Amino acid sequence: MKSPVDDGAGVALDAQVLSIEDLISFIDACPTPFHVVDRSAAMLRLAGFTQMDEAADWSDAAGSRFVCRGGSLVAWRHRSCDEGFRIIGAHTDSPNLRITPQPDTGQAGYRQLGVEVYGGALLNSWLDRDLGVAGRVATSSGTRLFRIDQPLLRVPQLAIHLDREVSQKGLLLNPQNHLTPVWGLGLRTLGEFAEVAAEAAGISSNEVLAWDAMLHDLTPSTVAGIDGEFLHAPRIDNQVSCWAGLQALLDSPAAAGPSAVLCLFDHEEVGSVSAQGATSALLPTLLERIAGTRDALHPALARSLCLSADGAHATHPNYPERHEPDHYIAMGEGPVIKRNANQRYATDAVGEAAFATACEKAGVGHQVYSHRGDMPCGSTIGPFAASTTGVTTVDAGVAQLSMHSAREMCGARDPLDFALALREFLSAAT
Repeated sequence: MKSPVDDGAGVALDAQVLSIEDLISFIDACPTPFHVVDRSAAMLRLAGFTQMDEAADWSDAAGSRFVCRGGSLVAWRHRSCDEGFRIIGAHTDSPNLRITPQPDTGQAGYRQLGVEVYGGALLNSWLDRDLGVAGRVATSSGTRLFRIDQPLLRVPQLAIHLDREVSQKGLLLNPQNHLTPVWGLGLRTLGEFAEVAAEAAGISSNEVLAWDAMLHDLTPSTVAGIDGEFLHAPRIDNQVSCWAGLQALLDSPAAAGPSAVLCLFDHEEVGSVSAQGATSALLPTLLERIAGTRDALHPALARSLCLSADGAHATHPNYPERHEPDHYIAMGEGPVIKRNANQRYATDAVGEAAFATACEKAGVGHQVYSHRGDMPCGSTIGPFAASTTGVTTVDAGVAQLSMHSAREMCGARDPLDFALALREFLSAAT
């Protein structure tokens, strides 16, 4: 399978073998959903894709095209509707700490920044880390990305001498009181964050009207373990799926087979209810524009398949009792198909069979996950994509540990196998 190698700008060049280093480069370059979209768009442009303006009239959506909307991106290779669509959906966002609208604050002689918890973050994982800040600033003329990979911030943990019961009763963190990062000494300076963000974005502070900004861990992603079998990185959930989906689309045939579509949605971690989330009209509207007419769209949807690509829970060696005992999930054993009778995952037997066949054609194994029946199950964009399009949908992803931590882990081979399976899925016939 062809895959991109890094040319310094993080765009796709011709190569013969997928590389974990390509994935590492992608993750480390993308501290926010906006950077995921920016880098993905650069890869698509280099591969010959054309960016479309949603506000313009489209006389034709055939060929290789893409659309960006905030932290979301939809790309496609459209040939005809005769074989329907093969859709891969993933999400660009990850749980983290986000900068408040009026962030300049402080106590006890420290300058601090106000933050709000985004999504279901493991709060303790953000303590005592070197943190940078990134995102976008809005001006009267548009938005500009910025990224500061310097240890500007830290959320210091309370010393055990001042919390003697922490080892027995556990660490309890109040999101309002205990997660405010420190970034300087002295009295707070109103407007300081705006100045820092503006400088990083290359504009003056009086141009900044608002921002979408968030913290990120500065520890580089790395291959790890005694035999190099693991990937340790931030945002594995779900940038691994974004990267794997991009590889599959870039390597999909340009002139034959079903139309291939890749959807990278923002806001999955907070329910997908937004103008660019998976519950929005973004995908249904674009599918209709790609098909050309509603009369062409409806039969195409009936011939289509969708795959919701998102992280899966590997069986935790220290907490095996938290897992369904007859559905052991291991790193290194291939992509994981996720099933849930209550439709927290969208997979049914037809979807499971379709992706299992794709894995077989790709020469990779697959596993099937089921959640413990006495514990609530998480969800994905899968049920939303299925309900808004009416397309048969399967949930699948890479097995991982430390999900929703500031730093996660998965098998080093698994993202590569997932990309191979997704390539086969994009060319599958119904």
